Amino acid sequence: MPSALGPSSSYHPATSSTSMMKNGDGVRKELLDVLSEVKTRVQDTLGTVDFPMPQFILIGKQSVGKSRIIETLAGETFNFVSGTLGSRRPTVLEFRNVPHSRESKWSVLSRGTNRWEEYPAAKVMEILGEAHESLGTSISDQPVNVRLESASCVDMQIVDLPGFREFALDEDKQRLADAIEKLVTRFMEDKRNVMLCVEQAGDAANLGTLNKCKKIDPNFERTILIRNKLDKYYRDLTAENINDWLEGFGDLPRNLEKFALTCPHWQEGLEQPPEGFAKLRTKMNDDDVNMINGLGASDKLKMTVGYAQFAKAMEDRIEEMFADAIGPVLKKLREMRDEVQDRKSSMEEEITHTNPSQILNSVREAGMSFGHALNHVMEGYVRSDNSRITLEDELRQFHAAHKGTAVEFALLPTDDFQSLDDYIVCLREEMKVPAMDIEVNGGAQFRRLMFEVEVFCRFAEICVETKKKDVIQARGVAMQSLTWRDVVVKLLSNEAHLPMKRRVRYVGERIKWFFQTQKDVIVDFMKSLKGSADEHMYSTLYSKTVAIIQNNEMVKNLVYETFDKAVDRQLQQFIELFDNTLASTFSNPWVFLKRASTQIDEGSLEDVCLPSFEDTKERIPSEIESRSGIDTILGKWLASIPQEPSMIDDAVDKAQMLLLKTFQFIRAQVADQIELFAESFFKLPMMRRLEEDMASIELSDMDKEGHAARLEALQRELDCVSQELDAVGECIDKLQAFSLKAQSKLRTRHHARGV
Repeated sequence: MPSALGPSSSYHPATSSTSMMKNGDGVRKELLDVLSEVKTRVQDTLGTVDFPMPQFILIGKQSVGKSRIIETLAGETFNFVSGTLGSRRPTVLEFRNVPHSRESKWSVLSRGTNRWEEYPAAKVMEILGEAHESLGTSISDQPVNVRLESASCVDMQIVDLPGFREFALDEDKQRLADAIEKLVTRFMEDKRNVMLCVEQAGDAANLGTLNKCKKIDPNFERTILIRNKLDKYYRDLTAENINDWLEGFGDLPRNLEKFALTCPHWQEGLEQPPEGFAKLRTKMNDDDVNMINGLGASDKLKMTVGYAQFAKAMEDRIEEMFADAIGPVLKKLREMRDEVQDRKSSMEEEITHTNPSQILNSVREAGMSFGHALNHVMEGYVRSDNSRITLEDELRQFHAAHKGTAVEFALLPTDDFQSLDDYIVCLREEMKVPAMDIEVNGGAQFRRLMFEVEVFCRFAEICVETKKKDVIQARGVAMQSLTWRDVVVKLLSNEAHLPMKRRVRYVGERIKWFFQTQKDVIVDFMKSLKGSADEHMYSTLYSKTVAIIQNNEMVKNLVYETFDKAVDRQLQQFIELFDNTLASTFSNPWVFLKRASTQIDEGSLEDVCLPSFEDTKERIPSEIESRSGIDTILGKWLASIPQEPSMIDDAVDKAQMLLLKTFQFIRAQVADQIELFAESFFKLPMMRRLEEDMASIELSDMDKEGHAARLEALQRELDCVSQELDAVGECIDKLQAFSLKAQSKLRTRHHARGV
């Protein structure tokens, strides 16, 4: 924050601020006008913009004289808040000194048009009063903006804030006081704002508002103290104490910029002072100056007394603040220009590539780029925080999406879990799922998903109890009786396969949900490449086509719909393929349960050599023999089942145990293959066939009509953006042209002052 300019070494006690301004170099007025014009011009075109411009904020308790300070700066009386409510929102006041103006000119910034509208002073007070009083007992941070052009006002901008309330008689008033304090504190904490702290002249040790400033600005770098109603303390001041009183008797920091003054006041009952407000202001200033001269105040402290010195210091301070703001404002404008230029270029490119003769090709090209980008996302090259999620949040969202809908699968792996919370705790604390609590997306999220669904499948159990009657009926009697191997297969084929089918359905739905949540991730990846260091490593079409997808709703919908259809197709193929596999497995589990025919030993790579023909002939029989490990074990169990009718109970028990064991083997084998099936029949087809799907997109008549309407709207929007670009460009040119002139004159002035 720029420091305050020091007062002039010469002192003219009877000189009014108006005459000072008339003798000035005019840079201040031009500077304020240029920045105000730039701000208004940009906001007229682009709407509300937060410019990095400093401002004075007027703060203080109620009835401390803030309103009279504003009137003194304005050079005339006005009152826009009637009754006892006080102000309820920030009031931004722009004062412009027009030396030879005969009449004041008041304007209010319209919220609807964002333009200044001129009104008579009485009407302005009515508009402002309504803006405040309409809030009743509430407050708002939405400001109301007023401009005054007059021969009697200073050249500055100031924000009047609601006054602090020291006491509250009931809860409603306390809530109001708290809301006001919160609002004002937010303005005070903005480091761009210089705080004009208004206190009544008196004991410097009991300045409540100044203490609030100290908490936020402990070094008083952007705090200016205004001690008002100085004339009430004339009788207390003497030649012996005048300097100490002005310094605050040691209670005010020496580096704190401070002023003491008397604002115009006159006989109660009169709306205007008989001699006119501006003349009375000069008289009050002269009284303050004559008083300190008569008491022999030091020359340095004389610079802190009276309205004229205060106004001059404020004008110089805001001039320097605004001069320092030219650089940041120019930077902001250039950033806005670049942003608007990017929008314009994007629109022009969209119009070029989506004209009626090219729209179908452009849609397909955008879709194919989208499909190709999916490969990078699934490989883990994601430059996006979009849709990153922990496994817990992923499961909760998946459950919420399927809650209340008819589903063909269980949302929890077993009834032993009372809720999703129990399942999540199990995954985190017992299964130790990798990256459980890390937010990931893309390929990393898919890998974590594979771990979770494998755990889910391994919880499968036979849901129906196999009874003695079922075993006997399955085996049959007399000549038609089956072997125990056939009995196990027959019992498995009844309902034992259903738990695995439901879990496979869960796996498919989880993968489908995963892919559906990656659409925005893919777009974000494509968008993030522009201007990045590794942009050259990827297709140049990404940056072009992603703009069309983002900006054209029809294109986006077509691409997303095609993607979703591809996901549904792969889900159906995945389920059908796995169902067929399960049907084959449970109809002939002995073949499915053959384990791998070779094992990897721990020998070193140096021991491995190309096999000879003799080695190959020796290997084949051993591999076939080793493959039948589980089958051999089950065969031994089958042989242990008694055949005698007298031992039927023992036979049934062993058959039931064999059924459970066989199911466990099948469950383990299926769970082992989950990731292989998901990769081979869901993920890879999505990555390899999606571009082909996108290349087959067709436009319906409704799509064509919607696109025609989009082009018309886009052309209108392009015209507006062109106007925005012109406005920002003009503002940059104007500020750049003024900057050198203003800085040169300020340097000359500082040199003359010896600063």
